Amino acid sequence: MVTAPKPASWTYSEEYVAEDTVLANARARADEVGVSAIGHGGGAALRFLASVLDARAAVEIGTGTGVSGLWILRGMRPDGVLTSVDTEAEHQRLAKETFTEAGIASQRARLIPGAALEVLPRLTDGHYDLVFADGDKQEYPEYLAEALRLLRPGGVVVFDNALWHDKVADPAQRDPDTIAIRELCRVVNEHESLVPVLLPVGDGLLVAKKEWTPET
Repeated sequence: MVTAPKPASWTYSEEYVAEDTVLANARARADEVGVSAIGHGGGAALRFLASVLDARAAVEIGTGTGVSGLWILRGMRPDGVLTSVDTEAEHQRLAKETFTEAGIASQRARLIPGAALEVLPRLTDGHYDLVFADGDKQEYPEYLAEALRLLRPGGVVVFDNALWHDKVADPAQRDPDTIAIRELCRVVNEHESLVPVLLPVGDGLLVAKKEWTPET
């Protein structure tokens, strides 16, 4: 029988891949403006996925101050481009500071201000290797629909906060955010074109690969 890890083991796992000064500075900016950035372990997972995919094009929903974006960029190909969407222009300005401090060329980060469900439909179908969602939790099911359109076959979609502060696993929790994430988890798990896994990293990462499907 598998037992849950002790707090010390969980912390060891989360901090296994260390963050540098640039990421620490980005987290400090996030704290200043009230943004909840992805955790160390989640960021490392994003970099790993981008690297495994040899990602040339990625989409991020929720720029924040550039913590998750920098992890993704560091896993992508040297010529890879991240398209990041956020409703807060000030957050994106801070993310630019993060990317500049990290030595990321300006043409590798395309920051688009606006609501995700207004911006995503303007992006190219089947063009992206990775889609990462960390935006409005109640919009997660709609982000999935957009991601399925945006991803190439073999591409991967990732949702942060998939455990939502331990609420998703508790049936008694019925607030709108929890219900939306719980429904997303169900749909992803049952979707015939997705290969899913739910990783207990940080606040939970829901990851799914878009399967290759034969032409009809």
